[in-house]
Amino acid sequence: MKLPAFKRRQRGSAVVEMAIIAPIAFLLLIGVIEYSILFYTTLTMQYAVREAVRYAVTGRTDKDPAANNQQRYLAVVQQMKNSSMGMYDSLNVAISVNGATYASTSAYNANMFGGPGDIVVLRVDCTWKLATPVLAVFFPNGEYKFTVAATMQNESF
Repeated sequence: MKLPAFKRRQRGSAVVEMAIIAPIAFLLLIGVIEYSILFYTTLTMQYAVREAVRYAVTGRTDKDPAANNQQRYLAVVQQMKNSSMGMYDSLNVAISVNGATYASTSAYNANMFGGPGDIVVLRVDCTWKLATPVLAVFFPNGEYKFTVAATMQNESF
């Protein structure tokens, strides 16, 4: 049995249509997934900074990984790392406390979070390197930069 002429002309058209549409659909899907990751990262870091400030205002030092001579500022940064669900290590981070910026751990000092009754403003500037070129078109240098912050008053410790 021979197929009618109009049916023979339609054979393989679904494959051609899929070949045209699939790359666009996959790029959109990847873009949505990466944008979701950016949103998740921002919210996770906001939570981590808030938890770090809540820890900082207590004056405690027990989160410092060093067993001897525990330092409050190292304990606060460790609390931020613990609360960030691994995002802290994936980001390029610059920490600002009360306006003073600390770009590396070697710049941290014992007085950076102030004393009892002081206001602590912790601001973290984050840079996330985009994984795919889909969203890199919309962000300079393929990096998503965002800032998260929290403000609280130190307790009397």
